[in-house]
Amino acid sequence: MIKKTPFYPRLAELNDSGLWVHWAGYLAAPQYDLSAKHEYFGVRNSAGFFDTSPLHKYWIRGRDAELFCSYVFARDIRTCRPGRAQYTIWCDNDGFVMEDGVIFRYSSDEFLLTAAEPNLGYLTDMARRFDVEVVDASEDYASLAIQGPRSRAILEQLTDDIAGLRYFDFVQTKIADAPVTLSRTGFSGDLGYELIIPADDALRVLDALIAAGKPHGLRPYGDTALGMTRIEAGLPLIGAEFTSSRYSFVAEDKFTPTELGLGWLLKGIDDDSRPFVGRQAILRELSEGSSRWTTVGITVSWRDYYDLFTSNGLMAVPDETPVAWESMIYNANGKRIGYATSFMYSPVLQKHIGIARVKPKYADPGTVVYVEQTVTHEYINVAAEVTTLPFYNPERKTAM
Repeated sequence: MIKKTPFYPRLAELNDSGLWVHWAGYLAAPQYDLSAKHEYFGVRNSAGFFDTSPLHKYWIRGRDAELFCSYVFARDIRTCRPGRAQYTIWCDNDGFVMEDGVIFRYSSDEFLLTAAEPNLGYLTDMARRFDVEVVDASEDYASLAIQGPRSRAILEQLTDDIAGLRYFDFVQTKIADAPVTLSRTGFSGDLGYELIIPADDALRVLDALIAAGKPHGLRPYGDTALGMTRIEAGLPLIGAEFTSSRYSFVAEDKFTPTELGLGWLLKGIDDDSRPFVGRQAILRELSEGSSRWTTVGITVSWRDYYDLFTSNGLMAVPDETPVAWESMIYNANGKRIGYATSFMYSPVLQKHIGIARVKPKYADPGTVVYVEQTVTHEYINVAAEVTTLPFYNPERKTAM
């Protein structure tokens, strides 16, 4: 049976497209407007809200909670003080990434993990050797992202506790008399916040948010606009940039943190006091320089893209909808050297961009590579330039 999130009654009223897809057993909207680009510009120019309630949510509590998190997660949770959140990953014993998520530290011995995939069985099994309990709270809470340059101005009307909230800080506050965890986090690469709300209070909070956001042009946005913003931000998505090593049959579908561009999460890996799962394998990879891939950004100039079509008697129609398949990448000699995991036309940058996986020797910024496109039923390559990620990173995202 397909479930509906606590926000569904209001979101169904706002869904002019009438489109729904399934996310973790829930109905989710790919877009509310007849054009997802309208929603995208709503986020980039004003603010939008996205229903993240299908995310799985797990309380991790007990005397050994910090020790447990230090062992399971690759990022050092000991550096995260109460009132802070952390983007993190967890790996298997061979150092391949299983999944990613955000963990909120409420106190010395209480954490809340949010993740896109179910992890209760894995976490419970890992917890057996620790004095800790893992509680699935996924249906106890609704969650909502409010993203865009006017998100702060909107939320300031609802709570004074937003003042001074730094990037990845969170605070327990009240909105519309409901208890809410408000965090300065998100998946848009812009200024943004997220709310975790008791399920019974969800509609009351959403109605207050919609009322406060009306003068600012606040609107809902769906999966398509989310995909556009997160690609511009260079943010990896499970199922696109990587597959969980738990469900991968072959080594080609498994990736290490370094190969995914997430090596920055491994700060302090040389500290022997924290032997997290997969550490030894990752240390070997770093020592031997055995990474198979490097994650980079690629850009295609608008002129080269247009010439690809006009030279074949066609009119180029750039499509901002992220493609749902991998685009092969070649070197100048026609040898395949990687592939783009996400590719789209960026409305704000006005050129095609992609998150790509290439052989390390082709990863230097400025390297020219060639991306496979389909024109007149043939595969034709267009020149692209390797660049660093993210593509879009406004100062307001982290500025006070």
